[in-house]
Amino acid sequence: MKTTRPSASRYRAFPPVNLPDRTWPGKTVTSAPRWLSTDLRDGNQSLVAPMSPARKLAMFELLVGMGYKEIEVGFPVASQDDHDFLRVLIEQDRIPDDVRISVLVQARDELIRRTVESLEGAPRATIHLYNATSPLFRRVVFGMDRDECKDLAVQGTRLMMKYADRTLADCDLGFQYSPELFNDTELEFALEVCEAVMDVWQPEPDRGIILNFPTTVERSLPNVFADQIEWLDRNLSRREHVCLSIHPHNDRGTGVASTELALLAGAERVEGCLFGNGERAGNVCLVTLGLNLFTQGVDPGIDFSDINGIRRVVEDCNGIPVHPRHPYGGDLVYTSFSGSHQDAIKKGFAVQERAAAEGRELPWEMPYLPIAPEDVGRTYEAVVRINSQSGKGGVAYVMSAWHGLELPRDLQIEFAGVVQAHADAAGGEITPDRVMELFEREYLAASGLPVPLAFGGDPVTASLHLDGAGFDVGAARADSVQSVRAALARWGFDVRAVHRTGHGADPGRAPGAEVTVYAECRLDGRTVWGAGAGEEIEAASLAAVRSAVARARQRRTPAAGSAGAAAAPARLLAAR
Repeated sequence: MKTTRPSASRYRAFPPVNLPDRTWPGKTVTSAPRWLSTDLRDGNQSLVAPMSPARKLAMFELLVGMGYKEIEVGFPVASQDDHDFLRVLIEQDRIPDDVRISVLVQARDELIRRTVESLEGAPRATIHLYNATSPLFRRVVFGMDRDECKDLAVQGTRLMMKYADRTLADCDLGFQYSPELFNDTELEFALEVCEAVMDVWQPEPDRGIILNFPTTVERSLPNVFADQIEWLDRNLSRREHVCLSIHPHNDRGTGVASTELALLAGAERVEGCLFGNGERAGNVCLVTLGLNLFTQGVDPGIDFSDINGIRRVVEDCNGIPVHPRHPYGGDLVYTSFSGSHQDAIKKGFAVQERAAAEGRELPWEMPYLPIAPEDVGRTYEAVVRINSQSGKGGVAYVMSAWHGLELPRDLQIEFAGVVQAHADAAGGEITPDRVMELFEREYLAASGLPVPLAFGGDPVTASLHLDGAGFDVGAARADSVQSVRAALARWGFDVRAVHRTGHGADPGRAPGAEVTVYAECRLDGRTVWGAGAGEEIEAASLAAVRSAVARARQRRTPAAGSAGAAAAPARLLAAR
């Protein structure tokens, strides 16, 4: 094993493009490009276990259902499976009328002939011809000069047209050419080869050509690739008949950035894979690109509304799990554990909810969430999850979103301490159900304990917070407050104030609906919280005060068996 530190001097910086008047930095993307999914070809050939026919069909149907109109279905001469799958699509009439399939072939006579034959009977198809053009491949892999390399592309185009005239007369046939390893090819030579190919194909109205420029192995900064694309956009002839396409890879981890800058620079079509599958570090991710556009107010033309369902099919077909932190589709990308993040998210949702209650729709501006989870079929319940890093905002959000309880702010702080102590002791995540169990054990269970009528000789004063109590301003509220005060006064509890938690309480609360009351009690110069629940406001309020007093007494009472235990007040109030 090598133990010496590697030297960066063995690597060379990628050369920039001389384009001082570049225009792409000042542009914006205002519409979606043409998309081509290469999941069934480039994605499939990168798998340890290539897809079975059933998995290929599941992937094809997913792509069609999402709205992809161009799908590269395989490399028919690369394997019998690819050939047979193509024939199934054609012979079983599985290609929708608005979908065009594409097949890939190298610029070699026998391979071109067999590829054309494999398409017999296809209603619409694109033949994608390629050959490597970079100086490294010309010199090291193929041992050819520029003229020989260009001639390979030209002869391949002629052969494709000859065989297609014989076999595909009834097919709506499209043609695509890629100078493979374009990003490593001299720009003027890539242009020269593409012009020679177009001289043979003769693009014209209703007979365009796709010129596709792959970053076969990503090696440059994204801005350099954008400069390459803008240079081509300016210099290609017959531009009105050319669809300038790109096929970015992700070797440097900047495939998405390279694609977005290339779109600014003139690219009109993007090839990639769902969730970035593909060789080495993968192809550019079509999910990330599409939803990035969506968050900028641009419709990608692709349906991502069930991101979980899409991910399940892709994982099953590829046999590769999607990373939990993958943009938009990962398990954890809409989840916050940090207390400060949780608090900000909770407040953001409250603003959205108030606007909705008033009949207003606000733009999506949410702390830490660049997209609304509901827009991709994710639920808000997963946005905030609780562990030892969580704070009051996260606990309050879980109690509200999962259990419908709107805790007052100071109770949020107190209960968050209870949850955090449990998380510190247990380690790991605490589920929403467990959070509710802790609340019930800490507060609601205490409401049923016998408690002293007075606490250390001092009267118990309380402010009550009614959650879903169903009273509003005016006489109805006054009646409710007086009723609660009178009920608790009989037991020696002085109610100073009655508040409503949350917003939008319903004065017409259905009979039998449960009310939760939080009691903020002043005992021995400090505040202690309790909670009670029931169908009647008065009974729930009494239970909440009992809960607070019982919790305070438990904190003051020495452990069982100690000398001070017998001194505890003897006058008890039985829970009723």
